[in-house]
Amino acid sequence: MARKKGRDISGWLIVDKPAGITSTAVVNKVRWALDAKKAGHAGTLDPAATGVLAIALGEATKTVPFITDAMKCYRFQVRLGAATNTDDAEGEVIGTSDARPTDAEIEAALAQFNGDIMQVPPQFSAVKVDGERAYALARKGEDLELEARPLYVESLVMTARPDADTVELEMVCGKGGYVRSIARDLGAALGCLGHVLWLRREWSGPFEAADGLSLETIDAMAKTPALDEHLLPLELGLDDLQEVKATPEGAVRLRNGNAGMVIASGIEWGEEVWASFDGVPVAVGVYKSGELHPSRVFNL
Repeated sequence: MARKKGRDISGWLIVDKPAGITSTAVVNKVRWALDAKKAGHAGTLDPAATGVLAIALGEATKTVPFITDAMKCYRFQVRLGAATNTDDAEGEVIGTSDARPTDAEIEAALAQFNGDIMQVPPQFSAVKVDGERAYALARKGEDLELEARPLYVESLVMTARPDADTVELEMVCGKGGYVRSIARDLGAALGCLGHVLWLRREWSGPFEAADGLSLETIDAMAKTPALDEHLLPLELGLDDLQEVKATPEGAVRLRNGNAGMVIASGIEWGEEVWASFDGVPVAVGVYKSGELHPSRVFNL
């Protein structure tokens, strides 16, 4: 079997994704620009969406689940008075309404979308149904009954009301949130229908869109040391976990996938943490009685 070509580099590159390109295409561009052997992203953005897309390289790909699980912030604009089959402006209009809620009515309706809620994904989504992606079945004209999924919404607030037909919102939520579903369900709750006009992810875990590189900048710096200078350390992907220090002997054992001794303070038994040695990440695992039992080992 042929070995993958490219450099063994590890870390994060933060991209401010433009509209009109898939998240996978951004990953491929970054991998090419850095000549990286391995790359992946931490949370898909729809092609029409913009904002922070965190690209993990090399060993950082092992920390992707922690960013996927982290809190995220979205800004988006909802068009009131029309529903589409995709729940965004890319789709076909399937219903209209002349009703237009007041600001007070919108703010009152938003309350039901805060906290722990159940959310049905859009018909055009990557959710799997009998082994097939929902969007593939939807494109064939199938009417899907997708199961509702839990979502934690820390906040959902109105930030602007440009006109009677549109409202701008900001949402901070946990893993698995569909902004398009929020727009659809808000429109239904208000009795006026609705869909997303535009969507921007402002931050995801420790990563912010304001710090992201444009694709034009990545193209200009491609295959040069200048782009390497924008790489962020792997451990940023572990921002929500506490750090412990591995002993020299513990670091050897951890790198071999075995439980190893660590120095920890204030860590509870069974807590998930990450261990470093001489400033280098070694492993992620569960802390038990002075030892880390690794679930992920970093080959750095």
